[in-house]
Amino acid sequence: MAFIAFAGVSCWATAESLHLLLDSWPIAMCWIVTVGFFIIASIGTKLIVDSLNKNIYQEKRGLKFIGGLILVIVFWLICSMPTNTHTFFYRTVINDVTNNDIQRTTGYLAQIKENTRNREQADLKVKQLQNDLEILLGELESEVKSDANPGFGPKAEEIFRKFAKLLEVDKIEPLNVKAVTPKQRQALCDAYRKKMYLHAETKARNIIQSILVPSKSNLKEAAGSLKNLNLAKKMIDSQEIDLNDTKDIKAVSGELNTAYNVIKKNEQFVNFKSETDKTEYTANSPITKVKRLISVFDAWEAFLKGEFVGYGFGFWIIISILVDIAAFIFFDIAFKKRDF
Repeated sequence: MAFIAFAGVSCWATAESLHLLLDSWPIAMCWIVTVGFFIIASIGTKLIVDSLNKNIYQEKRGLKFIGGLILVIVFWLICSMPTNTHTFFYRTVINDVTNNDIQRTTGYLAQIKENTRNREQADLKVKQLQNDLEILLGELESEVKSDANPGFGPKAEEIFRKFAKLLEVDKIEPLNVKAVTPKQRQALCDAYRKKMYLHAETKARNIIQSILVPSKSNLKEAAGSLKNLNLAKKMIDSQEIDLNDTKDIKAVSGELNTAYNVIKKNEQFVNFKSETDKTEYTANSPITKVKRLISVFDAWEAFLKGEFVGYGFGFWIIISILVDIAAFIFFDIAFKKRDF
């Protein structure tokens, strides 16, 4: 009974992991494979224990030991233990991973929909234009008000050439205004400032109009994917979607996969928060964080690369091992070979 109890927990965890990986398989088939593998692994442990038991007669101890060791490695270490760990870990973190993946992805989709990145870049260009213009206006005002350089001389001509280059016009003609008294000079400065501001407004409009915009089809894709992910998030929060259910998590993973590909297609319109994000979303075949967590192989690969630091993956490895060892011990006790 103890063996069946611990074996039941282990087999459930393995069957769940297999069903996540192979969702086309009926759950009954996953259970059949799992139970078969676990029994074989248990027999392997019994062969090892019996071969080491000097109190009973045993033929070909060495061969049975090697055979049992192979069975344990193949059916437990390669199959049962990794899948058990995967299920225990998956059920612990799937909600956090899914919600974080959705939140991050919807943020990037919103950037595409609103064309946030290019608008920000355009705003920076306009702000830079305004700053550069104020610097030149300051130089011009100093020149106009200087008693050392009266009239429109070489220094003023150089400043006007800078204005023309900054504002992208062929030439800016000086104003034919008398500026002798301080009041007249200030009036001339104000007139130049007004004139330059008009040119700057024209250039700013041109900058805004030159913003690259995603195509209508791409905007439609981004808006549709954003809507679907927001709906999925609401259904998760209201528990209409059960992330422990294979069909539900596969559906959410599919929506995320679509969103990743939309972002990859429109990466020039996205301001990624980190190089890691950029690499994940623009890879040749982007894999969502949820999809990696669904697959036992990808989850273990991510763990070995150090991606699950702080999530307690190592703890669930230990729990998985202890559950299986307990089952094997009770199996060996129940079917221990004795001499009567």
